[in-house]
Amino acid sequence: MSRSNHRIAIAALASLLVAFIGVAAWLLWTRDAGTNRSGTVVAGGSIGGPFTLTDHAGRRVSDGDFRGQFLLILFGFTFCPDVCPTELGIIAASLDELGPAAARVTPVLISLDPERDTQSVLADYVPLFHERLVGLTGTAEEIAVVAKAYGVFYQKVTVDGAADYLVEHTSFVYLMGPDGGFLDVFAHGTPPAEIADTMRKHLAAG
Repeated sequence: MSRSNHRIAIAALASLLVAFIGVAAWLLWTRDAGTNRSGTVVAGGSIGGPFTLTDHAGRRVSDGDFRGQFLLILFGFTFCPDVCPTELGIIAASLDELGPAAARVTPVLISLDPERDTQSVLADYVPLFHERLVGLTGTAEEIAVVAKAYGVFYQKVTVDGAADYLVEHTSFVYLMGPDGGFLDVFAHGTPPAEIADTMRKHLAAG
């Protein structure tokens, strides 16, 4: 096997590992938190919570700044080779599917790699996917708080022969309501039309 093919194989294996760990982490979280697929919170916990982070324009923002808007939140990182760009593309396509009603939905990328994802890096990255995509970063401690609130698993990993590290992480997209409450969650690869249909139902209800 050539060196380039070997690297491709390693990257593919790493992506599969990320997906597997993400699913396992989500199952553990929903078991412990008591939150089901439809967003109904039963005894034991909830998804989401207060946070203060820095957006890609350099402003300090909190969860309260998004009140009145539905949010589509993805946790990821800009150096992600495939999963994050794919999911951000799906988010953008789902907003296109939604049409004019998409103005009520703010797409958000919360970085799990604050060491590399500075404000300026996010500022260059988020416009590549959607003009209204908001990139959020912060200190390692701030990211840990918001990741825990959403039940997001993440950790640095190194791949043999690679110059940089990757971040294994849960790759779900969270739909949050205008009041900051959890509404729904979409697994990696959920078709844009399905996400848009779900959003329409929640937009009509709220």
